[in-house]
Amino acid sequence: MTAMATTQHPASSDITATNRTFYNALWQKARLERAEGFNTWPLVSELLPFAMTRLEIGPGLRPRLPIAGTHFIDISAPVIEQLNARGGIGTPDEIATLPFRDGEFDLVCAFDVIEHLEDDRLVFREMSRVLKDDGVLICSMPLNPDRWTEFDDWVGHARRYDPSDLLATMTGSQLIVEKSAAFGMQPSNPRLVKWGMWWLAHRPKWAMFWYNWVGMPLAMRFQKPLTFVSGFINMPGVDDVVLVCRRAARPRGASI
Repeated sequence: MTAMATTQHPASSDITATNRTFYNALWQKARLERAEGFNTWPLVSELLPFAMTRLEIGPGLRPRLPIAGTHFIDISAPVIEQLNARGGIGTPDEIATLPFRDGEFDLVCAFDVIEHLEDDRLVFREMSRVLKDDGVLICSMPLNPDRWTEFDDWVGHARRYDPSDLLATMTGSQLIVEKSAAFGMQPSNPRLVKWGMWWLAHRPKWAMFWYNWVGMPLAMRFQKPLTFVSGFINMPGVDDVVLVCRRAARPRGASI
């Protein structure tokens, strides 16, 4: 396995501190969005009848699972406070080690969060561990290390993934990719990214306000439906991918 090839060098050596600082500021005055408003909802809604026990990791105020009755783990206390006020079962904690027993969940989701963790292989093992046999993991992450930009630094990414390394990591965690689609809301125009980064550096409060109350609503309004293909998508220029994975059955007596 060549997972080190996926790793970038973030602006801060303390990824956890970078993430907590950025996202506490982002969510402090943000609006909680409904899961039904995202292009992931058709996929999620199909799975809900078979997912009595659910976990979403690092949702921020953009959860893709229905809040009531869903377990949440997030590094940002303001997020957990809002989710719990609406019937969620949230814990403010880091996500490298999940506080749940083996095989507890039918469905686990992690959208644009795994790339923020230094030890991503541990995170994949943990998500696999808490899934039931034949349980479903939906996850998304940025691809292609050569597409690294200032945006990745600012939002606290530890890496972008080489597709072959990502697949090897998931296979090693007993996760089978069933289907995938191009994903993500990051602007594709590099000038727009640089403009946004300038505002974050020089006018952070205004930049956060613009993102939460103008940029994000517009991005949600113009989302495209997800187009899934069987297995791992193989398309040049895909910046971000969403994967639907199945947890392989555990050998008798195994803990993962």
